[in-house]
Amino acid sequence: MVDTWWTVAEEDDRLRWRLDPRVSVGPLRFGMGYEDVLEALDGFLEPSSRSTSHYGRVLSDDFFLPQSSNHPALTAYYDAERLVCVAVNALRGPQVTLEALSLVGRVPSELEADFAGYTSTRGYDLTYGQFGDPGSQALGVVLRAQRAGDVVLSRPVLVAPSWAERCVDVSEGRIPDAEWRDRHW
Repeated sequence: MVDTWWTVAEEDDRLRWRLDPRVSVGPLRFGMGYEDVLEALDGFLEPSSRSTSHYGRVLSDDFFLPQSSNHPALTAYYDAERLVCVAVNALRGPQVTLEALSLVGRVPSELEADFAGYTSTRGYDLTYGQFGDPGSQALGVVLRAQRAGDVVLSRPVLVAPSWAERCVDVSEGRIPDAEWRDRHW
């Protein structure tokens, strides 16, 4: 199979990570410094050679699968040099599960229905942002969609407690504008 911009990883080929809401995503713990993130991902994902600044206070780095250096698997966001947000690429990122609920690379409407059931049976909030993205402040989860050629797939954005308040709100939340724009990778 040729690796193009729109190639979607097979489910069996994805790394498997567990979400502990507002605490950790796989080997990444919210609050880690950049060097700790590099150490946690060593052997799994490789960092980009450059960081991106968002309004001078938040930095982000893309991390790549070793065999796919042109296509990021996830983006890590840092505030005050501490990890506060992880956005997982729908096409080739790790499969992140919240208990038994898979969050990555799914049909958004099906994930939304499953997430609504999950939040309602456990007493968590379910809110929607201005672009119609479902999420939960209590869980620190926003379920974005990402284009994959002619289809869209789920791209979860997972945040630390310091960014959880209004995390689905495009204008008042702390998630950088770049994450709300359509991602074409």
